[in-house]
Amino acid sequence: MFVFVIDTAFMNVSISAIIKDIDASVSGVQTAVALEALVSAAFILIGSKVGDLIGRKRAFIIGIASYSLGALSMTVAQSLVPIIIFWSIIGGMGASLYLPAMQSLIHGNFEGVAQRKAYAIVGASAAIATAVGPLIGGFITTFLSWRVGFLVEAIVIGIVLLNVKLIKDVPFTGKKQIDFIGSLLSVIGMGGIVLSILIWQEGGESVVLFLAVGIIALDGLVYWLVKRKRQNKSMLLDPNLFKSKIFRLGITQQMMQQISLGGMMIALPIYLQMVFEYNALQAGLSLSPLSLSMFLIALIAGKKAGNMRPGRIVQTGFLLLVLGILLLIATIPRSGTGWNLILPLLLSGSGLGLLVSQLNNYTLSPIAEKHVSEAAGVNSASGSFGLSFGLAFAGAIMLATLAFSFTNLSASSTVLSPSQQVQVADSLDKDAQIMSNTQLQKQLESQSLLTQQEILDINTTARHRALQVALLIPLAATLFGLINSIRMLKMPDPKPSSTTMALG
Repeated sequence: MFVFVIDTAFMNVSISAIIKDIDASVSGVQTAVALEALVSAAFILIGSKVGDLIGRKRAFIIGIASYSLGALSMTVAQSLVPIIIFWSIIGGMGASLYLPAMQSLIHGNFEGVAQRKAYAIVGASAAIATAVGPLIGGFITTFLSWRVGFLVEAIVIGIVLLNVKLIKDVPFTGKKQIDFIGSLLSVIGMGGIVLSILIWQEGGESVVLFLAVGIIALDGLVYWLVKRKRQNKSMLLDPNLFKSKIFRLGITQQMMQQISLGGMMIALPIYLQMVFEYNALQAGLSLSPLSLSMFLIALIAGKKAGNMRPGRIVQTGFLLLVLGILLLIATIPRSGTGWNLILPLLLSGSGLGLLVSQLNNYTLSPIAEKHVSEAAGVNSASGSFGLSFGLAFAGAIMLATLAFSFTNLSASSTVLSPSQQVQVADSLDKDAQIMSNTQLQKQLESQSLLTQQEILDINTTARHRALQVALLIPLAATLFGLINSIRMLKMPDPKPSSTTMALG
């Protein structure tokens, strides 16, 4: 879990260096990041069933080995294509195997208080990775190379593989069959929705088609699962899982949290590196209030929650996150340095820390052992889908707002001539994703000082506006989560399952 979380942090904080080294665009690298989360989300339900068939421990081993291949590919990749193939696709499929297997192994090896502590430790590991990821990634990228960071990931996975004998497998007692049609529908459904966003970001013309295919496939999946359940045939997952209100709420809250996290962690590093011209280390340091507070609060909440209701902790988490994002949106236009963002990042990180300390245990603890792989798969799929959606949608909105703002601000300028307005809008729309004000000023040396300042002002204003609009995505998800937390408090708290507990 530590490597899984720190992997994306490395990509985000090193985005400027990666773009320069492999000659890619911001949108290209952002697409690779979102695609990795998308692949893991799309295949994770299948991954959970594969774990039932071949054994959870074996699925875990194959999964992390595949993930290490993705990390190793980053150490030698010279273009975006191998990154997408090995890191995004193969690495994402590896994650789809080991994430549900890991949760199933925890559920089967621990129970009661020990199980809650185990889930808390996993949550704390994710929080630690979130905390140190930007700092370690920034340091390594600045003083060594971003490639070294991914090499370290592969080494850590190697150490885990050398010690897999310590893991006790948890046998699956249900039917060992694969629902191929259900699997296909789940991949097409989740894949179609996020791919439509990525296609829109790249200016493609098939956005509506992919979105419609995704929605139809998910509707078809629901119909198929209910039909197979009535016929008592093998299915991708038992639809009765969703009869549990606690389970439905848990996976929904997991998705909202990850949409918020994904949206913030793609938009903020791009903003810090493109607007403030920070290197990877400076960007990592600027993000440290978010990551460190998330880690510390998750650690404290996991140990000190006591008899506090999980729903109340989750509600407080979403409330702090709403306040943090609102303050962030208000602060952006007046911030001349990343340190001006400390307070909103502390609030946001504290909210996220409360959420990661509670949601896995809230969602999975009442589930019976024979259904835990399916439930863990759905839980992981919900989180991965939310992360990929947040990364893709917030990133796409940010870049689309940049393009629109460049054109709009240029057209309304009273300083630029009509020909200059067209030229500036076209130039900034094409190149400003990766162009800082310093780089832009070098290209404008032949222009008058008044024209130079006007174009630089347009560039700066457009970037502020783009980040503000992008942050509306995590804000909307957080507000939805806050409303949902009211429903959580109206329900009794989940009770740990027994192996004989029925669904519903």
